Amino acid sequence: MFDKKTVSIEWGGQTLTLETGKVARQADGAIMATLGETVVLCAVTAAKSVKDGQDFFPLTVHYQEKYSAAGRIPGGFFKRERGATEKETLVSRLIDRPIRPLFPEGFYNEINAIAQVLSYDGENEPDILAMVAASAALTISGVPFMGPIGAARVGYVDGEYILNPTDEQVAAGDLDLVVAATHDAVMMVESEANELSEEVMLGAVLFAHDACKEVIKAIIKLAEQAAKEPWEIASSDDNAKLKDKLKKLIGKDIAAAYKLTDKSARSNALNEARAKAKESFAADGLSPQEVMAGIKLTKKLEAEIVRTAILKDGKRIDGRTTTQIRPIVAETHFLPRAHGSALFTRGETQTIATATLGTKDAEQMIDGLNGLSYQHFMLHYNFPPYSVGEVGRFGAPGRREVGHGKLAWRALHPVLPTKDEFPYTIRLTSDITESNGSSSMASVCGGSLAMMDAGVPIKRPVSGIAMGLILEGKDYAILSDILGDEDHLGDMDFKVAGTSEGITTMQMDIKIAGITREIFEAALNQAKEGRAHILGEMNKALGETRSELSAHAPRIETMQIDKSKIRDVIGTGGKVIREIVATTGAKVDIDDEGVIKISSSDVSQIEAAMNWIKGIVEEAEVGKIYNGKVVNLVDFGAFVNFMGGKDGLVHVSEIKNERVEKVSDVLSEGQEVKVKVLEIDQRGKVRLSMRVVDQETGAELEDTRPAREPREDRGPRGDRGPRRDGGDRGPRRDGDRGPRRDGGDRGPRGDRGDRGPRRERSESKDEGGEDIGLPAFLTGGSDD
Repeated sequence: MFDKKTVSIEWGGQTLTLETGKVARQADGAIMATLGETVVLCAVTAAKSVKDGQDFFPLTVHYQEKYSAAGRIPGGFFKRERGATEKETLVSRLIDRPIRPLFPEGFYNEINAIAQVLSYDGENEPDILAMVAASAALTISGVPFMGPIGAARVGYVDGEYILNPTDEQVAAGDLDLVVAATHDAVMMVESEANELSEEVMLGAVLFAHDACKEVIKAIIKLAEQAAKEPWEIASSDDNAKLKDKLKKLIGKDIAAAYKLTDKSARSNALNEARAKAKESFAADGLSPQEVMAGIKLTKKLEAEIVRTAILKDGKRIDGRTTTQIRPIVAETHFLPRAHGSALFTRGETQTIATATLGTKDAEQMIDGLNGLSYQHFMLHYNFPPYSVGEVGRFGAPGRREVGHGKLAWRALHPVLPTKDEFPYTIRLTSDITESNGSSSMASVCGGSLAMMDAGVPIKRPVSGIAMGLILEGKDYAILSDILGDEDHLGDMDFKVAGTSEGITTMQMDIKIAGITREIFEAALNQAKEGRAHILGEMNKALGETRSELSAHAPRIETMQIDKSKIRDVIGTGGKVIREIVATTGAKVDIDDEGVIKISSSDVSQIEAAMNWIKGIVEEAEVGKIYNGKVVNLVDFGAFVNFMGGKDGLVHVSEIKNERVEKVSDVLSEGQEVKVKVLEIDQRGKVRLSMRVVDQETGAELEDTRPAREPREDRGPRGDRGPRRDGGDRGPRRDGDRGPRRDGGDRGPRGDRGDRGPRRERSESKDEGGEDIGLPAFLTGGSDD
């Protein structure tokens, strides 16, 4: 029933299997890719015709993670997969970027590539597998795809490259790099690095390329068994006569336009040239389709003019040399109420970057195949249409905004302090207010300055630069700090960010069939010089992190308590910790290890919460003075709460030096008092005193009350004489006690042994013999 075809290879210590012919057989191409126990299905379908008037290539890639793949049920109300998560959006872009340039020019049939994660083993990441499956599905589908491509992830641990590392190996290492490549050249690079050198990064890319070649061989082997007949594509008519006419008509106008350094002026001049061509074509009686084809040729004419000028004359659109960086102006503390802010301007690209500090409860919760996780660093990139002088949709971020934000996140993440060093949640926003080339790298520079302005102790400042490439045969030119038009008309978009010590992220997209090692190495070295220049300009605004946090930022204090005391701080059902938060106004977070984080923008609130918690977990010390609050009045004194969770008794005789007739005449419930610990008995009962403490200053006072005089020695009691009835008393404690009252024989009294403590007396007497009702546990009652 099934005409199944399978190819397997050993790859990175695991078995990679590509299978087709059993699942999704009505798609033009479908591949089940398996690595370990991770399984991804990718199905490709293509429209058999092109819509009328369509002049672009509608390729759509969707990547989806099924929660059932990891044996989980989605959270939320609907309990099903819904809109794409950030990770799904990023992986969709990861698949799209290397395959899009490999379709022939003029191919406008709509294509859908849908990759779904069906099984996830927790070790082998499905993103790489999805890229491989998409490449294989396109290769066997018959559509005009100039692939296949391979994909690989590389880690770097202890000076060694690791193919397809696990999450634990990535976390322990210094690199997380993804490469997609054809057999001959690298097509795409995406990475995050811990300040690695250009040599190490280049070595990682070449290592990944070798791994990609093994995958490509497996895809070709499968295609030899299962590929469908290739589509017949109509040859593209270059329309040489029309192009020659167009060049004579507006060639000089386009050349003049691209000499204008101002983007708006240049754009207006180009639009005028296009309108001139359109009017001329219409006057010649050309059909609407021929007019559209002629206008499309103007793009090729523009690219030809710009690229020739750069390669032959070394002159760029705005007159710069190939290595020259546009003017940079950086300013920090741009917004008065933001915790940290920066305005970063490079030429006609500008961003307002803001840093906001929050507490643990502001962390982002992420629900994915690995379960719930929490992210304490976020970077959100916004690209409103006014930044390029256009009218357009303004709303939720699209795929491009998510991708650019993640690139800037990767650049800054390696230099962040650990949570133990800086226990804040950090949110960066980059609002692009002008754009003409690499707003993502402007976000890196602005974000670095904003965090430093907020007092985030990053390791070192980070700068970023976008590089371009013009390649014609063996001639090429590498461009530093490319403009938007140079990006559109060039062959490469290569972004590098890092510190003075090394690279933190590197991203490359190629529009041609890859580049050589020589070009890649030259681009890395030229980018290093550009990053150093930009970093120097940034240091003019702020060279190091501010020593103090913003006055508007919350303060966080950390304290460690014994694990056995955690339940005391939390209380039954969270009663105690809720009371602390409600009373002091500070936020209190406690983990299973007894680490408590107390946060507030008001330092006094933090101090109040810390003192409260210390009172719960610390032991009272005899002789020490504490602040307390009267919680209960009784006839014989007042119970005072001190150290948060402890109560003690201030006896009526310890309230004042003079006599107190009625406790309520002197104290009231809720009254703040200062007390000294006089005694803590074996059962933990605490006896306190107010009279020996200055209630205004808290200073200890000298005890002026006269000490009780010792009793006189009464000497031996002697013979007690005859009993009242005239009988002989005999010895008191032992011996014959004589007859009982009823005449019976008592027998010897003997030794009474240990009778244990006497019953506690319910009252006592003061020095004058007056009954004051002092509890027995404070009188030290004895057995005598």
